[in-house]
Order: sequence, then C-alpha cells, then structure tokens
Amino acid sequence: MGKPKFFITDVFTTRKYGGNPLATFIDCESLSAQEMQQIAKEINFSETTFITARQPRNGGYDVRIFTPKSEVEFAGHPTLGTAHVIRNQVMQTRANDLVLNLPIGPVPVTFADATASATVVWMKQFAPKFGKQGDAAALARVLGIEPAALDMDFPIEEISTGFPHIVVPLKSLAALKRVTINTQHYRALVADAWAKIILVFSRESYEPGQSLSVRVFADFYGIPEDAATGSGNGALAAYLVRHNVLGSAQVDVLSGQGYEMGRPSTLALRAHANKTDIEVFVGGSVVDVAEGVWG
Repeated sequence: MGKPKFFITDVFTTRKYGGNPLATFIDCESLSAQEMQQIAKEINFSETTFITARQPRNGGYDVRIFTPKSEVEFAGHPTLGTAHVIRNQVMQTRANDLVLNLPIGPVPVTFADATASATVVWMKQFAPKFGKQGDAAALARVLGIEPAALDMDFPIEEISTGFPHIVVPLKSLAALKRVTINTQHYRALVADAWAKIILVFSRESYEPGQSLSVRVFADFYGIPEDAATGSGNGALAAYLVRHNVLGSAQVDVLSGQGYEMGRPSTLALRAHANKTDIEVFVGGSVVDVAEGVWG
C-alpha cells in the first residue's frame, strides 16, 4: 500500500481560510493509533481525522478523530468535513446520505444543495444528556469577566449531544468579546467535571442573519479556542429548546463563531422537542483547500 493521502478542508464556511480547518487522511490502514496521534499533533488543527477503510462496514465508514492531545469519540466539524471527503474522494458519487462509524456510534450525514456553488452538510447528533448546573461566580472567574455579564435568566449547564460542554449564557456580544480564559481557574473547574469544554453564547449576533454569537474554549484537549464547534453548537441547540431561550420549542437559526480568531464561521442549528426527547441537527458548508501525500 502506498503512502497515506490527506485532504485539508475548511468547515462551516463558504470561503477558503474561514471556518474551522480539518485534515482528513485516507489509505491510512497501516498507521497505528500512536502514529495517528503524532500526525494530529504535528498538523495541530483542533482535530484531524482518519478514514481507516475505503470500504463501508455495517453501512458506514469507519473514522477516528484526534485532537493534538488525544483521541475523541465525536466532534462536529470533523464529522462534516470527513463526510465531504468520503463523498468526493472515496465514494466519488453524488450520494445525498452516508454514515460515519465513530467511536461513539453511527452518525448519519445528509447533503443538501443550498445554491449552485454551496452544499450544506447536515449531521444528526445524539439525544442530549444534561449534567450539572454551574456556579455563576466560578464561571465568571474562569472567563475573566464580571458576574453581571452573565445572563442569569438562564442556567449555566453541562450538556452533551455527543461531546460534553458547559453552556454559559452571556448578556451581550460585547461581554462575549471580552472573555479571556484564566487557565488556573479553568483547570480547577474542569479537573473533576464531566464537561471540560466551555461554550459561551449571546443572543446578539456578529452579522445580520445570525441569531447567536458563540465562542468555545477547550484547552483541556489542546484547543485554547475553537473556530467552529459542531458538537458544542449541537449542545447549545438542545439548551435553547430545553430552556425556551428563543421563545420556542423549535429552533432553526444560524450562529456565528470564530470571529475573534479571524476565522468567521456560520453554523446552522435545528432542534425540536418530540414526545420523548430533543432532536438536534447541525449543518454547514465545507470548502476544499489542499491535498497531498503524507511522508
């Protein structure tokens, strides 16, 4: 077998050099988990993915996801970017549906042609799990902002639709822009916590058409700040429904992220409550950037 091939995409954007960058490898069956981890650290994107077989298994494609520090069971922008690569480079068809077999389980992905030049890729996330509610004073110390900047009409809450996040509501976009993580307080907060990623959001948006502004901090996983977080925005969508934040039990909105990093990203969130649970979908566009051979 030849050397592994890789593809770099930008996810949750319609333009190169926006969104969240992803490296995806194919023809990498010979790589060990240790080698995959070393490659992810070398590339140093928030995540790098490995399609470990060209042939589907049980109706889906086996994929592993690594941050610079560790392997993770699920992540959002890697799911969409990898699905894009599978469709275009592995399947080489215009299939509208495929499944990724991730360590957490199968994740269905759907392609919808939004315009002649842009395709929106949608993933259905896992039914939300809710954890502990957080202390406002403690979170304010971690975020480096005054407690009055937190929106106390809604709780600070741990949520996972595949990857646990601490969701923190803020009163304004200005407060969101002021957030500066205090690493010492952050480490103490997440040391024994189920959720080790912090997502802050405001109902004031960066751009017209967006309903929310978002920032995500995941230093525990080697990601001081993330440009576009599909798993976190999925957790946020579930939160919005559960607490009726937008005045409805059904959510269909756009959120903006990555602006402070110079990588503006737009994520589409859809969620609704059914009789037993909350269904969550997160979508966005994927742009091809580069390809090559590793080694």
